[in-house]
Amino acid sequence: MTKISTTMKKLSAFLIGCVLVAGVALPASAQIKSIGELLDKVRQDARQTQAENNKRVAEFNSRRDQQASKLRAAKAELNALEAQVRRVERQFDANEGRIAQLDGELNAALGEFREVFGLARQSAGEFKATLDSSLVSAQYPKRTEVLGKIANSKALPSSSELDAIWKSMLGEIKAQRQVATFEANVGNSEDPSTPMQLTRIGAFNVFTNDGGNFLEFKNSKDADVLPLTYLTKQPGGAINKAAQDVLNARSDELVFGPVDPTRGSLLKALERVPTLVERVGNPFLFNGGHGGGIGVIIGWVLIIGAVFGVFNIIRLFLISSAVRAQKKKAQPSKSNPLGRIMMAYDGVKDKDEEIIELKLDEAILRESPKLEVGLNLLKLGAAIAPLLGLLGTVTGMIETFQAMMIYGAGDPQLMAGGISMALVTTMVGLIAAIPLLVLHSFCASLARGVQGTLEEQSAGIVARHIENRRG
Repeated sequence: MTKISTTMKKLSAFLIGCVLVAGVALPASAQIKSIGELLDKVRQDARQTQAENNKRVAEFNSRRDQQASKLRAAKAELNALEAQVRRVERQFDANEGRIAQLDGELNAALGEFREVFGLARQSAGEFKATLDSSLVSAQYPKRTEVLGKIANSKALPSSSELDAIWKSMLGEIKAQRQVATFEANVGNSEDPSTPMQLTRIGAFNVFTNDGGNFLEFKNSKDADVLPLTYLTKQPGGAINKAAQDVLNARSDELVFGPVDPTRGSLLKALERVPTLVERVGNPFLFNGGHGGGIGVIIGWVLIIGAVFGVFNIIRLFLISSAVRAQKKKAQPSKSNPLGRIMMAYDGVKDKDEEIIELKLDEAILRESPKLEVGLNLLKLGAAIAPLLGLLGTVTGMIETFQAMMIYGAGDPQLMAGGISMALVTTMVGLIAAIPLLVLHSFCASLARGVQGTLEEQSAGIVARHIENRRG
């Protein structure tokens, strides 16, 4: 009795807990109000869960049957493919044997001619490679098809195919001595799909009829890649002018034209040669590489010296003009050196000759520093510019040798490029020094001319004074 009551209490507590949980979880309209309703709800949920489980089991069994069916079909297909592979292998082995038999029959049929036609195929293949790299192929892009057919064929070449070999050779010889105009597409032009008028000089150069711009020929195995493209950098100067002369020449006129004996390699190498403007304006002079700070200093020395020199030339020219004008006037003016010397004479003209001469010499000495203002600065700039350039070169050489110590001297092109760039500072220093020397010389010449005029006029004043006194 005690055990039954204890069990009833536990069951009641469990049912009360379920009621409380259901009351909390369900909305107010769906709350369970009695233990009977709770039991009905539990039984209903159990039946629903059982039905869902049975449905899942049925679906799983159905899929299992389908998977088994698919597995059987896949195994059957695999067996069929393996059987087909075995048949193909047997056929392949049979074909290999048949090919070997036919090769033997072919070699027997060729007899003594086998080496002859082998040599023909070899010659056709080698000459095809030569023609594919020839600039003439830009004008005749399909001329090597027959040679390729001969080189790749195992059959005996026909007489017409054999004739095509020597005819292709003669055609190449003839094309190498021609100056021909033709149309072709240029890969990196504004519209690669539109053909352009081009002129070819033998197998050496090709350039456009519009502007005389040189092209690079590089035949590619990819049919979509055009073999002709503009050079990244045109050679310019006399080379482009020679191309223009060829374009403008008459049919009976003899002109000098551009010929690259390396068939494009030399013009391609010119892309790496900087012009004078590129050397002077190279960014390394201004961003710290190979004496970049020194390049900036040299530039400022040239700019300041040039501005000051031009200003000094104008100033001395105006002074010289004023002195020449004062020579024609008896009335002195203190706006020019000669007028101030004449005014100094007027102040001491009643004195002795020695005093007058000393006063005039003193006045000339007072004017001389005014005429020579800035000459020493120009001279200093002309002297310091090449020294700064040499300093930049030494700095650049040190950096180049340090790079050689780290990376080695296996690349002469890299070493030569570093040394070349290092020498640019010396060139810039000389470029700055030469015009500064010219400006200094011109200013000094003007200053000496004015000083000579002042000394001449001063001596004339003293001579006239003595003449007038001794009457």
